[in-house]
Amino acid sequence: MRLLATIRLAIRALRRNKMRSVLTMLGIIIGVGSVIAAVSITTGATKQVEDRVSALGQNVVTVFSGSFTSGGARGGWGGAPTLTIEDAQAIKAEVANVVAVSPEVRDRNQVLANGLNWNTMILGEGPDYPQIRSWSVGDGAMFTDADVRGVSKVAVVGKTIVDQLFPSEDPVGQTIRIRDIPFKIVGVLAPKGFNLFGQDQDDTVVIPYTSHMRRVSKRTFVNSILVQCSTADAITRVQQDITDLLLQRRRGKEQDFTVRTQLEVAQAMTATSKTMSVLLGAIASVSLIVGGIGIMNIMLVSVTERTREIGIRMAVGARAGDILVQFLVEAVTLSAIGGLFGICLGMATAHIVASSTGWPTLTPVSWIVIAAFSSAIVGIISGFYPAWKASQLDPIEALRYE
Repeated sequence: MRLLATIRLAIRALRRNKMRSVLTMLGIIIGVGSVIAAVSITTGATKQVEDRVSALGQNVVTVFSGSFTSGGARGGWGGAPTLTIEDAQAIKAEVANVVAVSPEVRDRNQVLANGLNWNTMILGEGPDYPQIRSWSVGDGAMFTDADVRGVSKVAVVGKTIVDQLFPSEDPVGQTIRIRDIPFKIVGVLAPKGFNLFGQDQDDTVVIPYTSHMRRVSKRTFVNSILVQCSTADAITRVQQDITDLLLQRRRGKEQDFTVRTQLEVAQAMTATSKTMSVLLGAIASVSLIVGGIGIMNIMLVSVTERTREIGIRMAVGARAGDILVQFLVEAVTLSAIGGLFGICLGMATAHIVASSTGWPTLTPVSWIVIAAFSSAIVGIISGFYPAWKASQLDPIEALRYE
């Protein structure tokens, strides 16, 4: 009962000085609001990158040509083609936990159909390509292993190709010419949009890699090999097994390939946004500390102004603990209410940023809890010294204070 009475007294004291209470809370509001807004913006950006990486396929390991030394010069991944179809076949046959493999050949070419032409990406792939990339065929079907073995002139096209060359008709069954070679369209890929690098993924024509190598590009090497693992837990092991297998196939020659996992791509892409999150969080935390200092300052002033009131309370039976609790409650109430308004301000700011700029935002529930808890802790820490100072006043000296 004594505690409830003390809390009521504390709240009544805050209501007597509404303007001062609001100004005191302002530092906490700005601090918490800044933290929530910063976290929402950076978390949204990170989530967008992770979604785009996931759109590249699930549990994917990619083997690139390159990372070799020749004549004293060292090339990075994506250098001169050094991978072969036999490398891809060996990975599929000998590496455990591999469920799909697609050798990949890339080239840009002009394509023609219906008297129209369009410059696009020509991808030579295997039948497993849609499975690896988590990319369904919306109309028609994917070409088959028989088409790959037969070096068939068949193609699956993206939506952008359909819009540019077949704007008012069904492309399935139609013919598209690549380097004046006719390819029959057997399927249309579902729309996928832009990738991490701002490239239109739908602006592509996919043909069997054998057809690309023998008919279109006249190549003997592939640019890369796409590999899908059975589970996410198997990715690291598969990466190492592929490296060991390809080194064994090169019989002691210098490593001329690079194996990258989807996890590494995601980490590289989200590193910048995570750094910005830490930086913005640190800056916002300074505002929160400044808000705590403001509460401590105001509470010290309040102790001085209410010295006589404290003396009267002690004279009629209030104990030092009651005075301590009263001032602690005032400080925690100020910071808690400020934290609540700060959370609302931060979420509103993130929503405004998302609406005006188109940036994705996401406010994790965990950070809302952290912000509320932090504001309460700030109130306790900043209010403890003034409350302790008030509780240590001598009642007689306090009554004499003018």
